[in-house]
Amino acid sequence: MEESLQKINITSATPERGGLLKKMPTSVRSFDLKKNLIPAVAIVVIILAGIGSGYVLANRKSTGPTTETELIGGGKAIQGPDEVGIKDEEVFRDTAQGRIKVNDNEKVLDGSHILIRPGGESQTAYLTSSVLDLNQFVDKCVQVWGETFAGQEAGWLMDVGRVKVLSSCPDGV
Repeated sequence: MEESLQKINITSATPERGGLLKKMPTSVRSFDLKKNLIPAVAIVVIILAGIGSGYVLANRKSTGPTTETELIGGGKAIQGPDEVGIKDEEVFRDTAQGRIKVNDNEKVLDGSHILIRPGGESQTAYLTSSVLDLNQFVDKCVQVWGETFAGQEAGWLMDVGRVKVLSSCPDGV
């Protein structure tokens, strides 16, 4: 029986090269400080320049000239660093000075804003505007020109047509 057994050599069906699975060559990357440092510094400088220029532009005061444009009805639209609105004393003949605040509508529902004036709460003027956005003047001392209307609750309701920012507040404000 032993004579009938033969030795059989088993060989692999896939050759060592050219099979389905291959080992990928690995390469070790070295960190080059000069190549990576220059772009990183450039990016940081660009970011800081953007932040700096945004801050400067947001906090600068307009120093442009005041311009007046003739309107069809005879009035003039005025636009300047300290004054904006319609310069028509026939339409907007009433004036007052004080500090503009947003109307919280707790006491009086008339007007989107209030003008705090010297003399206490009884001197408060309630403001609305069909011409200007009064939010840009909140917490600023101003002189306003407008037309007085009868308010439902307010003692003085004014439609503001022109606003001039004052360098200082009136006494008592």
